Amino acid sequence: MSQLERNQSILRKYIPENAVVTIAEWIYVYDFKLKVKKSRSTKLGDYRAPHSGKNHEITINFNLNQYAFLITLVHEIAHLTTWNKHKNKVKPHGEEWKMHFKLLMNRFLIPEVFPDDIIYYLRKHMNNPAAASCSDIGLLRILKKYDEKDGTVLLEDLPVGTLFSYNDTRHFIKGETNRKRIKCVEAHSKRVYLFNPIAEVKVLEE
Repeated sequence: MSQLERNQSILRKYIPENAVVTIAEWIYVYDFKLKVKKSRSTKLGDYRAPHSGKNHEITINFNLNQYAFLITLVHEIAHLTTWNKHKNKVKPHGEEWKMHFKLLMNRFLIPEVFPDDIIYYLRKHMNNPAAASCSDIGLLRILKKYDEKDGTVLLEDLPVGTLFSYNDTRHFIKGETNRKRIKCVEAHSKRVYLFNPIAEVKVLEE
């Protein structure tokens, strides 16, 4: 089995089938190492430019569904192609990166790769890509529809006053929405925290 075939075999575990060949070719053409990492709360993926004799490296969280994984991976590949052309002379998520991201992602904006509802929100997102797709609430809400169900629900779907757990460790009571965040009171300390409306939580019996 060739390296290209091995890459395709591995990629099939993480991204839609109809994106596998293209991504495998990009790994070869752009010559980068792809690492699948454990879940990180602060980021979905990461790109590291060549340094100290090491090549380009991209890491992606293992627990993303196939559509979120592909979007995050293309986001990071766009950092690589931007670095190849401009090195460190441009902003990480400036106009140059946005152009590269749009060009790369355009290859996948077809029903053979993404469901229609994701394509709709992804096209809107690509009009002015954010530094992280997770900051686009509309797109993230649609992507979460395709996550494997693990007993969690979206915080925004719960009634005010519901007791819930976050990350299976801390308990909160849902409060009112404050602009784009939801005020929640930690049951133990009574401190107020602001939550993303689409945070995944578990309902608790009072």
